[in-house]
Amino acid sequence: MSDAGEETPVVVEAAPAPGEPMDINTAVRLVMKKALAHDGLARGLHEAARCIERGEGQLCILAEDCNQPDYKKLIEALCAEHNVNLISVPENKQLGEWAGLCKLDAEGTARKVVGCSCAVITDYGEESEGLNILQDYLKSR
Repeated sequence: MSDAGEETPVVVEAAPAPGEPMDINTAVRLVMKKALAHDGLARGLHEAARCIERGEGQLCILAEDCNQPDYKKLIEALCAEHNVNLISVPENKQLGEWAGLCKLDAEGTARKVVGCSCAVITDYGEESEGLNILQDYLKSR
């Protein structure tokens, strides 16, 4: 039995408060996820060097814990020669997870992550907040 005169109270949720600004690593992760979805990500030394030399590379991500100094020198030199932006991330396992070199379990947690020392973005995909933050960061450097 419902009364025609009574209405159910409508609960209006307040808009979420704007969080703290996104850090650069989070922005890189989001941009890499979009690039991977749009087939615009080259992973590994061979693919990365080929994309940079062709002039397709827009952003290069290099792992700081790469144990081959020649590897790092080569990528840094190619990026400098072809005017490709270069960003460093702390761990190659982290970069491998962001680049999709892992298996995801039922909960979405990464398992069997393969390390990746270098990745190059050739196509950012669609515009996102992470891309805007990343571009502002690159302009300020």
